[in-house]
Amino acid sequence: MFVVIEGIEGSGKSTLHKGLVERLSTEGRDVVVTREPGGTATGDAIRSIFLDRTLTIDPLTETFLVNAARAQHVAEVIRPALDANRLVLCDRFTDSTLAYQGYGRGLDLASLQRLCDEATGGVTADLVLLIDLPVDVARARMQARSYVLDRIESQDAAFHERVRRGYLELAKSPRHRVLDGTLAQDRLLEEAWNFISTS
Repeated sequence: MFVVIEGIEGSGKSTLHKGLVERLSTEGRDVVVTREPGGTATGDAIRSIFLDRTLTIDPLTETFLVNAARAQHVAEVIRPALDANRLVLCDRFTDSTLAYQGYGRGLDLASLQRLCDEATGGVTADLVLLIDLPVDVARARMQARSYVLDRIESQDAAFHERVRRGYLELAKSPRHRVLDGTLAQDRLLEEAWNFISTS
């Protein structure tokens, strides 16, 4: 089973990801935990470029970078794990490209989907958990953190609004489940767990 967690910056993905990993481990599930961009040595090297706020990167270049990392990620981590019947829990996947570079940056969605399909070789998530949160709440959370925002996090509110709207459009697919990001962490984890358990 391939489960992906999606959401705008500051939505609580990392916290939910950690909670689900702990729950799955407690249940004795054989789980591979990974993320995008990254998940491999090659992908992590690309991630450092992708998020570097000192760089100005064209939207199309962003797309090629993240899909280069994704192709390596699928070949090296995701596909072998799925072939071995292991559960894969991934922080971001192809929806991020459609939401950020498509809805956020304005690139053609059909072209982006074709590129993602090429990078994944047809691998798709069985379940996508989208944490939805108002942008102003997410930005307040990010501003409360004690680290420098990366290149994507530091984009303006209008960009993140477009990304959020894009995610909600993508979530009309039957493989998506939308979670209320304003819920307390324990309730959010319980709802996410219920979706995984019944899928």
